[in-house]
Amino acid sequence: MRTILKVAACVILGAGLIFGQQPAVHDPLLDQMTGNWVLQGTIMGQENTHDIAAEWVLGHQFVRIHEVSREKNAQGQPDYEAMAFVGWDQPTGDYVCAWLDTYGGMTPATFGRGKRNGDEIHFLFKDKDSVFHTRFIYHKETSTWEWRMDSEEKGTTKPFLRAKLTKK
Repeated sequence: MRTILKVAACVILGAGLIFGQQPAVHDPLLDQMTGNWVLQGTIMGQENTHDIAAEWVLGHQFVRIHEVSREKNAQGQPDYEAMAFVGWDQPTGDYVCAWLDTYGGMTPATFGRGKRNGDEIHFLFKDKDSVFHTRFIYHKETSTWEWRMDSEEKGTTKPFLRAKLTKK
């Protein structure tokens, strides 16, 4: 197992050296996402409040979004926690997102690609039988974000999350 990990690390490092590092990302819309936020809204029909801390990381390549629910599980731990990394893929012109959370697993749906339309980034997280839509919408007039997430299976879309983020 150690040998496999060492080989994988060498391949990743070698690819970075061969292809060169992408320049630091300078994106005014993603800049607006950094800071400390309170997310309030409905998740699967239930009212929720989450704390969010977002900052540029890894050489200004990604905005790391750390999301922690204020709701607790039976063990007194946060009911939900996630780390999302949002960045820019220069060769394709897409936004990219890796969403890791307490549900675990690593499937194709962990990784999303997105397009920007005005002050909105629409990500698609695809798996073999489903698509998950995640929309980050910035409202300049109030300096707030709106998050909309929908699950889509066999052409039918269902709301998953409707939330507003306000600065702490």
